[in-house]
Amino acid sequence: MAEIRNLTLNFGPQHPAAHGVLRLVLEMNGEVIQKADPHIGLLHRGTEKLAESKIFNQSIGYMDRLDYCSMMCNEHAYVLAIERLLGIVPPPRAQYIRVLFDEITRILSHLMWLGAHGLDIGAMTVFLYCFREREDLMDCYEAVSGTRMHATYYRPGGVYRDLPEAMPHYQPSRWHSQSDVDRMNANRSGSLLDFIESFTRKFPKCVDEYETLLTDNRIWKQRTVNIGVVSPERAQQLGFSGPMLRGSGVAWDLRKKQPYEVYGELDFDIPVGVNGDCYDRYLVRVAELRQSNRIVEQCVRWLRANPGPVMIDDRKVRPPSREQMKGNMESLIHHFKFMTEGYCVPEGETYAAVEAPKGEFGVYLISDGANKPYRMKCRAPSFVHLGALGEMVQGHMLADVVAVIGTQDVVFGEVDR
Repeated sequence: MAEIRNLTLNFGPQHPAAHGVLRLVLEMNGEVIQKADPHIGLLHRGTEKLAESKIFNQSIGYMDRLDYCSMMCNEHAYVLAIERLLGIVPPPRAQYIRVLFDEITRILSHLMWLGAHGLDIGAMTVFLYCFREREDLMDCYEAVSGTRMHATYYRPGGVYRDLPEAMPHYQPSRWHSQSDVDRMNANRSGSLLDFIESFTRKFPKCVDEYETLLTDNRIWKQRTVNIGVVSPERAQQLGFSGPMLRGSGVAWDLRKKQPYEVYGELDFDIPVGVNGDCYDRYLVRVAELRQSNRIVEQCVRWLRANPGPVMIDDRKVRPPSREQMKGNMESLIHHFKFMTEGYCVPEGETYAAVEAPKGEFGVYLISDGANKPYRMKCRAPSFVHLGALGEMVQGHMLADVVAVIGTQDVVFGEVDR
């Protein structure tokens, strides 16, 4: 019988389960992982360095492209950091809109994770189901910002504009008859808030469908139970946050522990796991889908009852409106200076963190009093979690590596930055 030797394998970056640009060097004894070494940096774009040469507002769009599955949550941390240095507070309506879109973003990110994680370990249907709901929420992004992903919607002092009173409609085409289009436009006749409200009513049943497919599925449990177990103590030592930490049984959520915006006024629960394995992290994220839906419902109710401004009335940090700019020479000059030179932020440093879908996303910002950041550093949750990958897969089989990469929900835009 031939002697079994240790193999060194490259897992990725071409492998579809490597989620883009992860190169994993695996040392294996037969099919058991002895050591896993993640090689990162294949998506490095120098975001933090680029921010030093751009005025503050021009870097908001770069934040969308870090964790490109939770766009507005990244913007939120950056904008919060600028607001703390400026000493300004956005109007209540703007804060509720931000929380609304943070939670819509959380649902988007978790649906992307659930579909991809399912696909990685052999469940095809759930991917199609998740993307069906993502499509509706992408339309919400498009309605407020004009784009489906990289929204650049948050601004220091509030948001770009108020929620629209009308939703885009589908048009008849070669692929969709008039009757199809009428059915697809049934919940689009009102405002964006009406559309979101109709989504929150149907979404719990959709989550039930995902759970019917997976939660008690024998094959799903065989692939996830007791895989990648992390104890609560070890999770804290490794710097975990978000569902990775809560899946290990630690009830830590910045929305509850260090409330920002209006989270302190909202009613929601923090789902917590027991065993710290892939299955518990799955259950935590699915429960978070339901809690985010609750938060969205509360925000919609408040926004209906409380009209008001969505941007602070401070001309140093907001440009003039289009109407003023086109009818008033001073406003035109102000607009031009604002867009080209920006505004100076007082000297100082701050750290602003939000509970992003993947964990604690923080921005450490240093200002030297100029119109550009002196230094910016992003604290990306995926980067920290990926550092624990070698420990989580040690002693498992090759097929389990895929399950652990999936449960970490890593996105390489924010790992490599």
